Amino acid sequence: MKFKYTILYVDNVSETLAFYENAFGLERKMLHESGEYGELFTGNTTLSFSSINLLKQLGKKPIRPNSNGPTFEIAFETNDVKAALSKACEAGAVLVQDAEDMPWGQTTAYVTDNNGFLVEICTPVVNQP
Repeated sequence: MKFKYTILYVDNVSETLAFYENAFGLERKMLHESGEYGELFTGNTTLSFSSINLLKQLGKKPIRPNSNGPTFEIAFETNDVKAALSKACEAGAVLVQDAEDMPWGQTTAYVTDNNGFLVEICTPVVNQP
C-alpha cells in the first residue's frame, strides 16, 4: 500500500490552488471543470482540495480549520526556510512562528494558509553529534 493523497476541504478550490502556487511554488496538476476539486504536484503524494460544498452534497459534515487549535499540519521541506517563509507571507500566508532552529537539527517555521490550515516550512533534519 502507498500513501496516495491528502484532501483538504476548502470554500474555494481555485483560489486555494492559486495560493499554494504563489506561496509555495507548487505546480497545479488539475482543476476539475466544476471547480469543486483540484490537485497539486508534490512528488509521490498529491495535495488535493475539495470544496466544502461538494463534501456536503456527499452527505458529510465538514468543519472548518481552527488556526488556534489545529488538529494536523502539512509540511514543506526546503533548504532555505527564511526565504520560503518570506515568499509564503508575501502571498498571504499568516505567520504563526518565525524560523527557529530546533534542538533535533532542523529549522522550522509555521504559517496558516488562506483557509486557516497550519503549514510547516522546514529544513531536512540534520543528525546531531
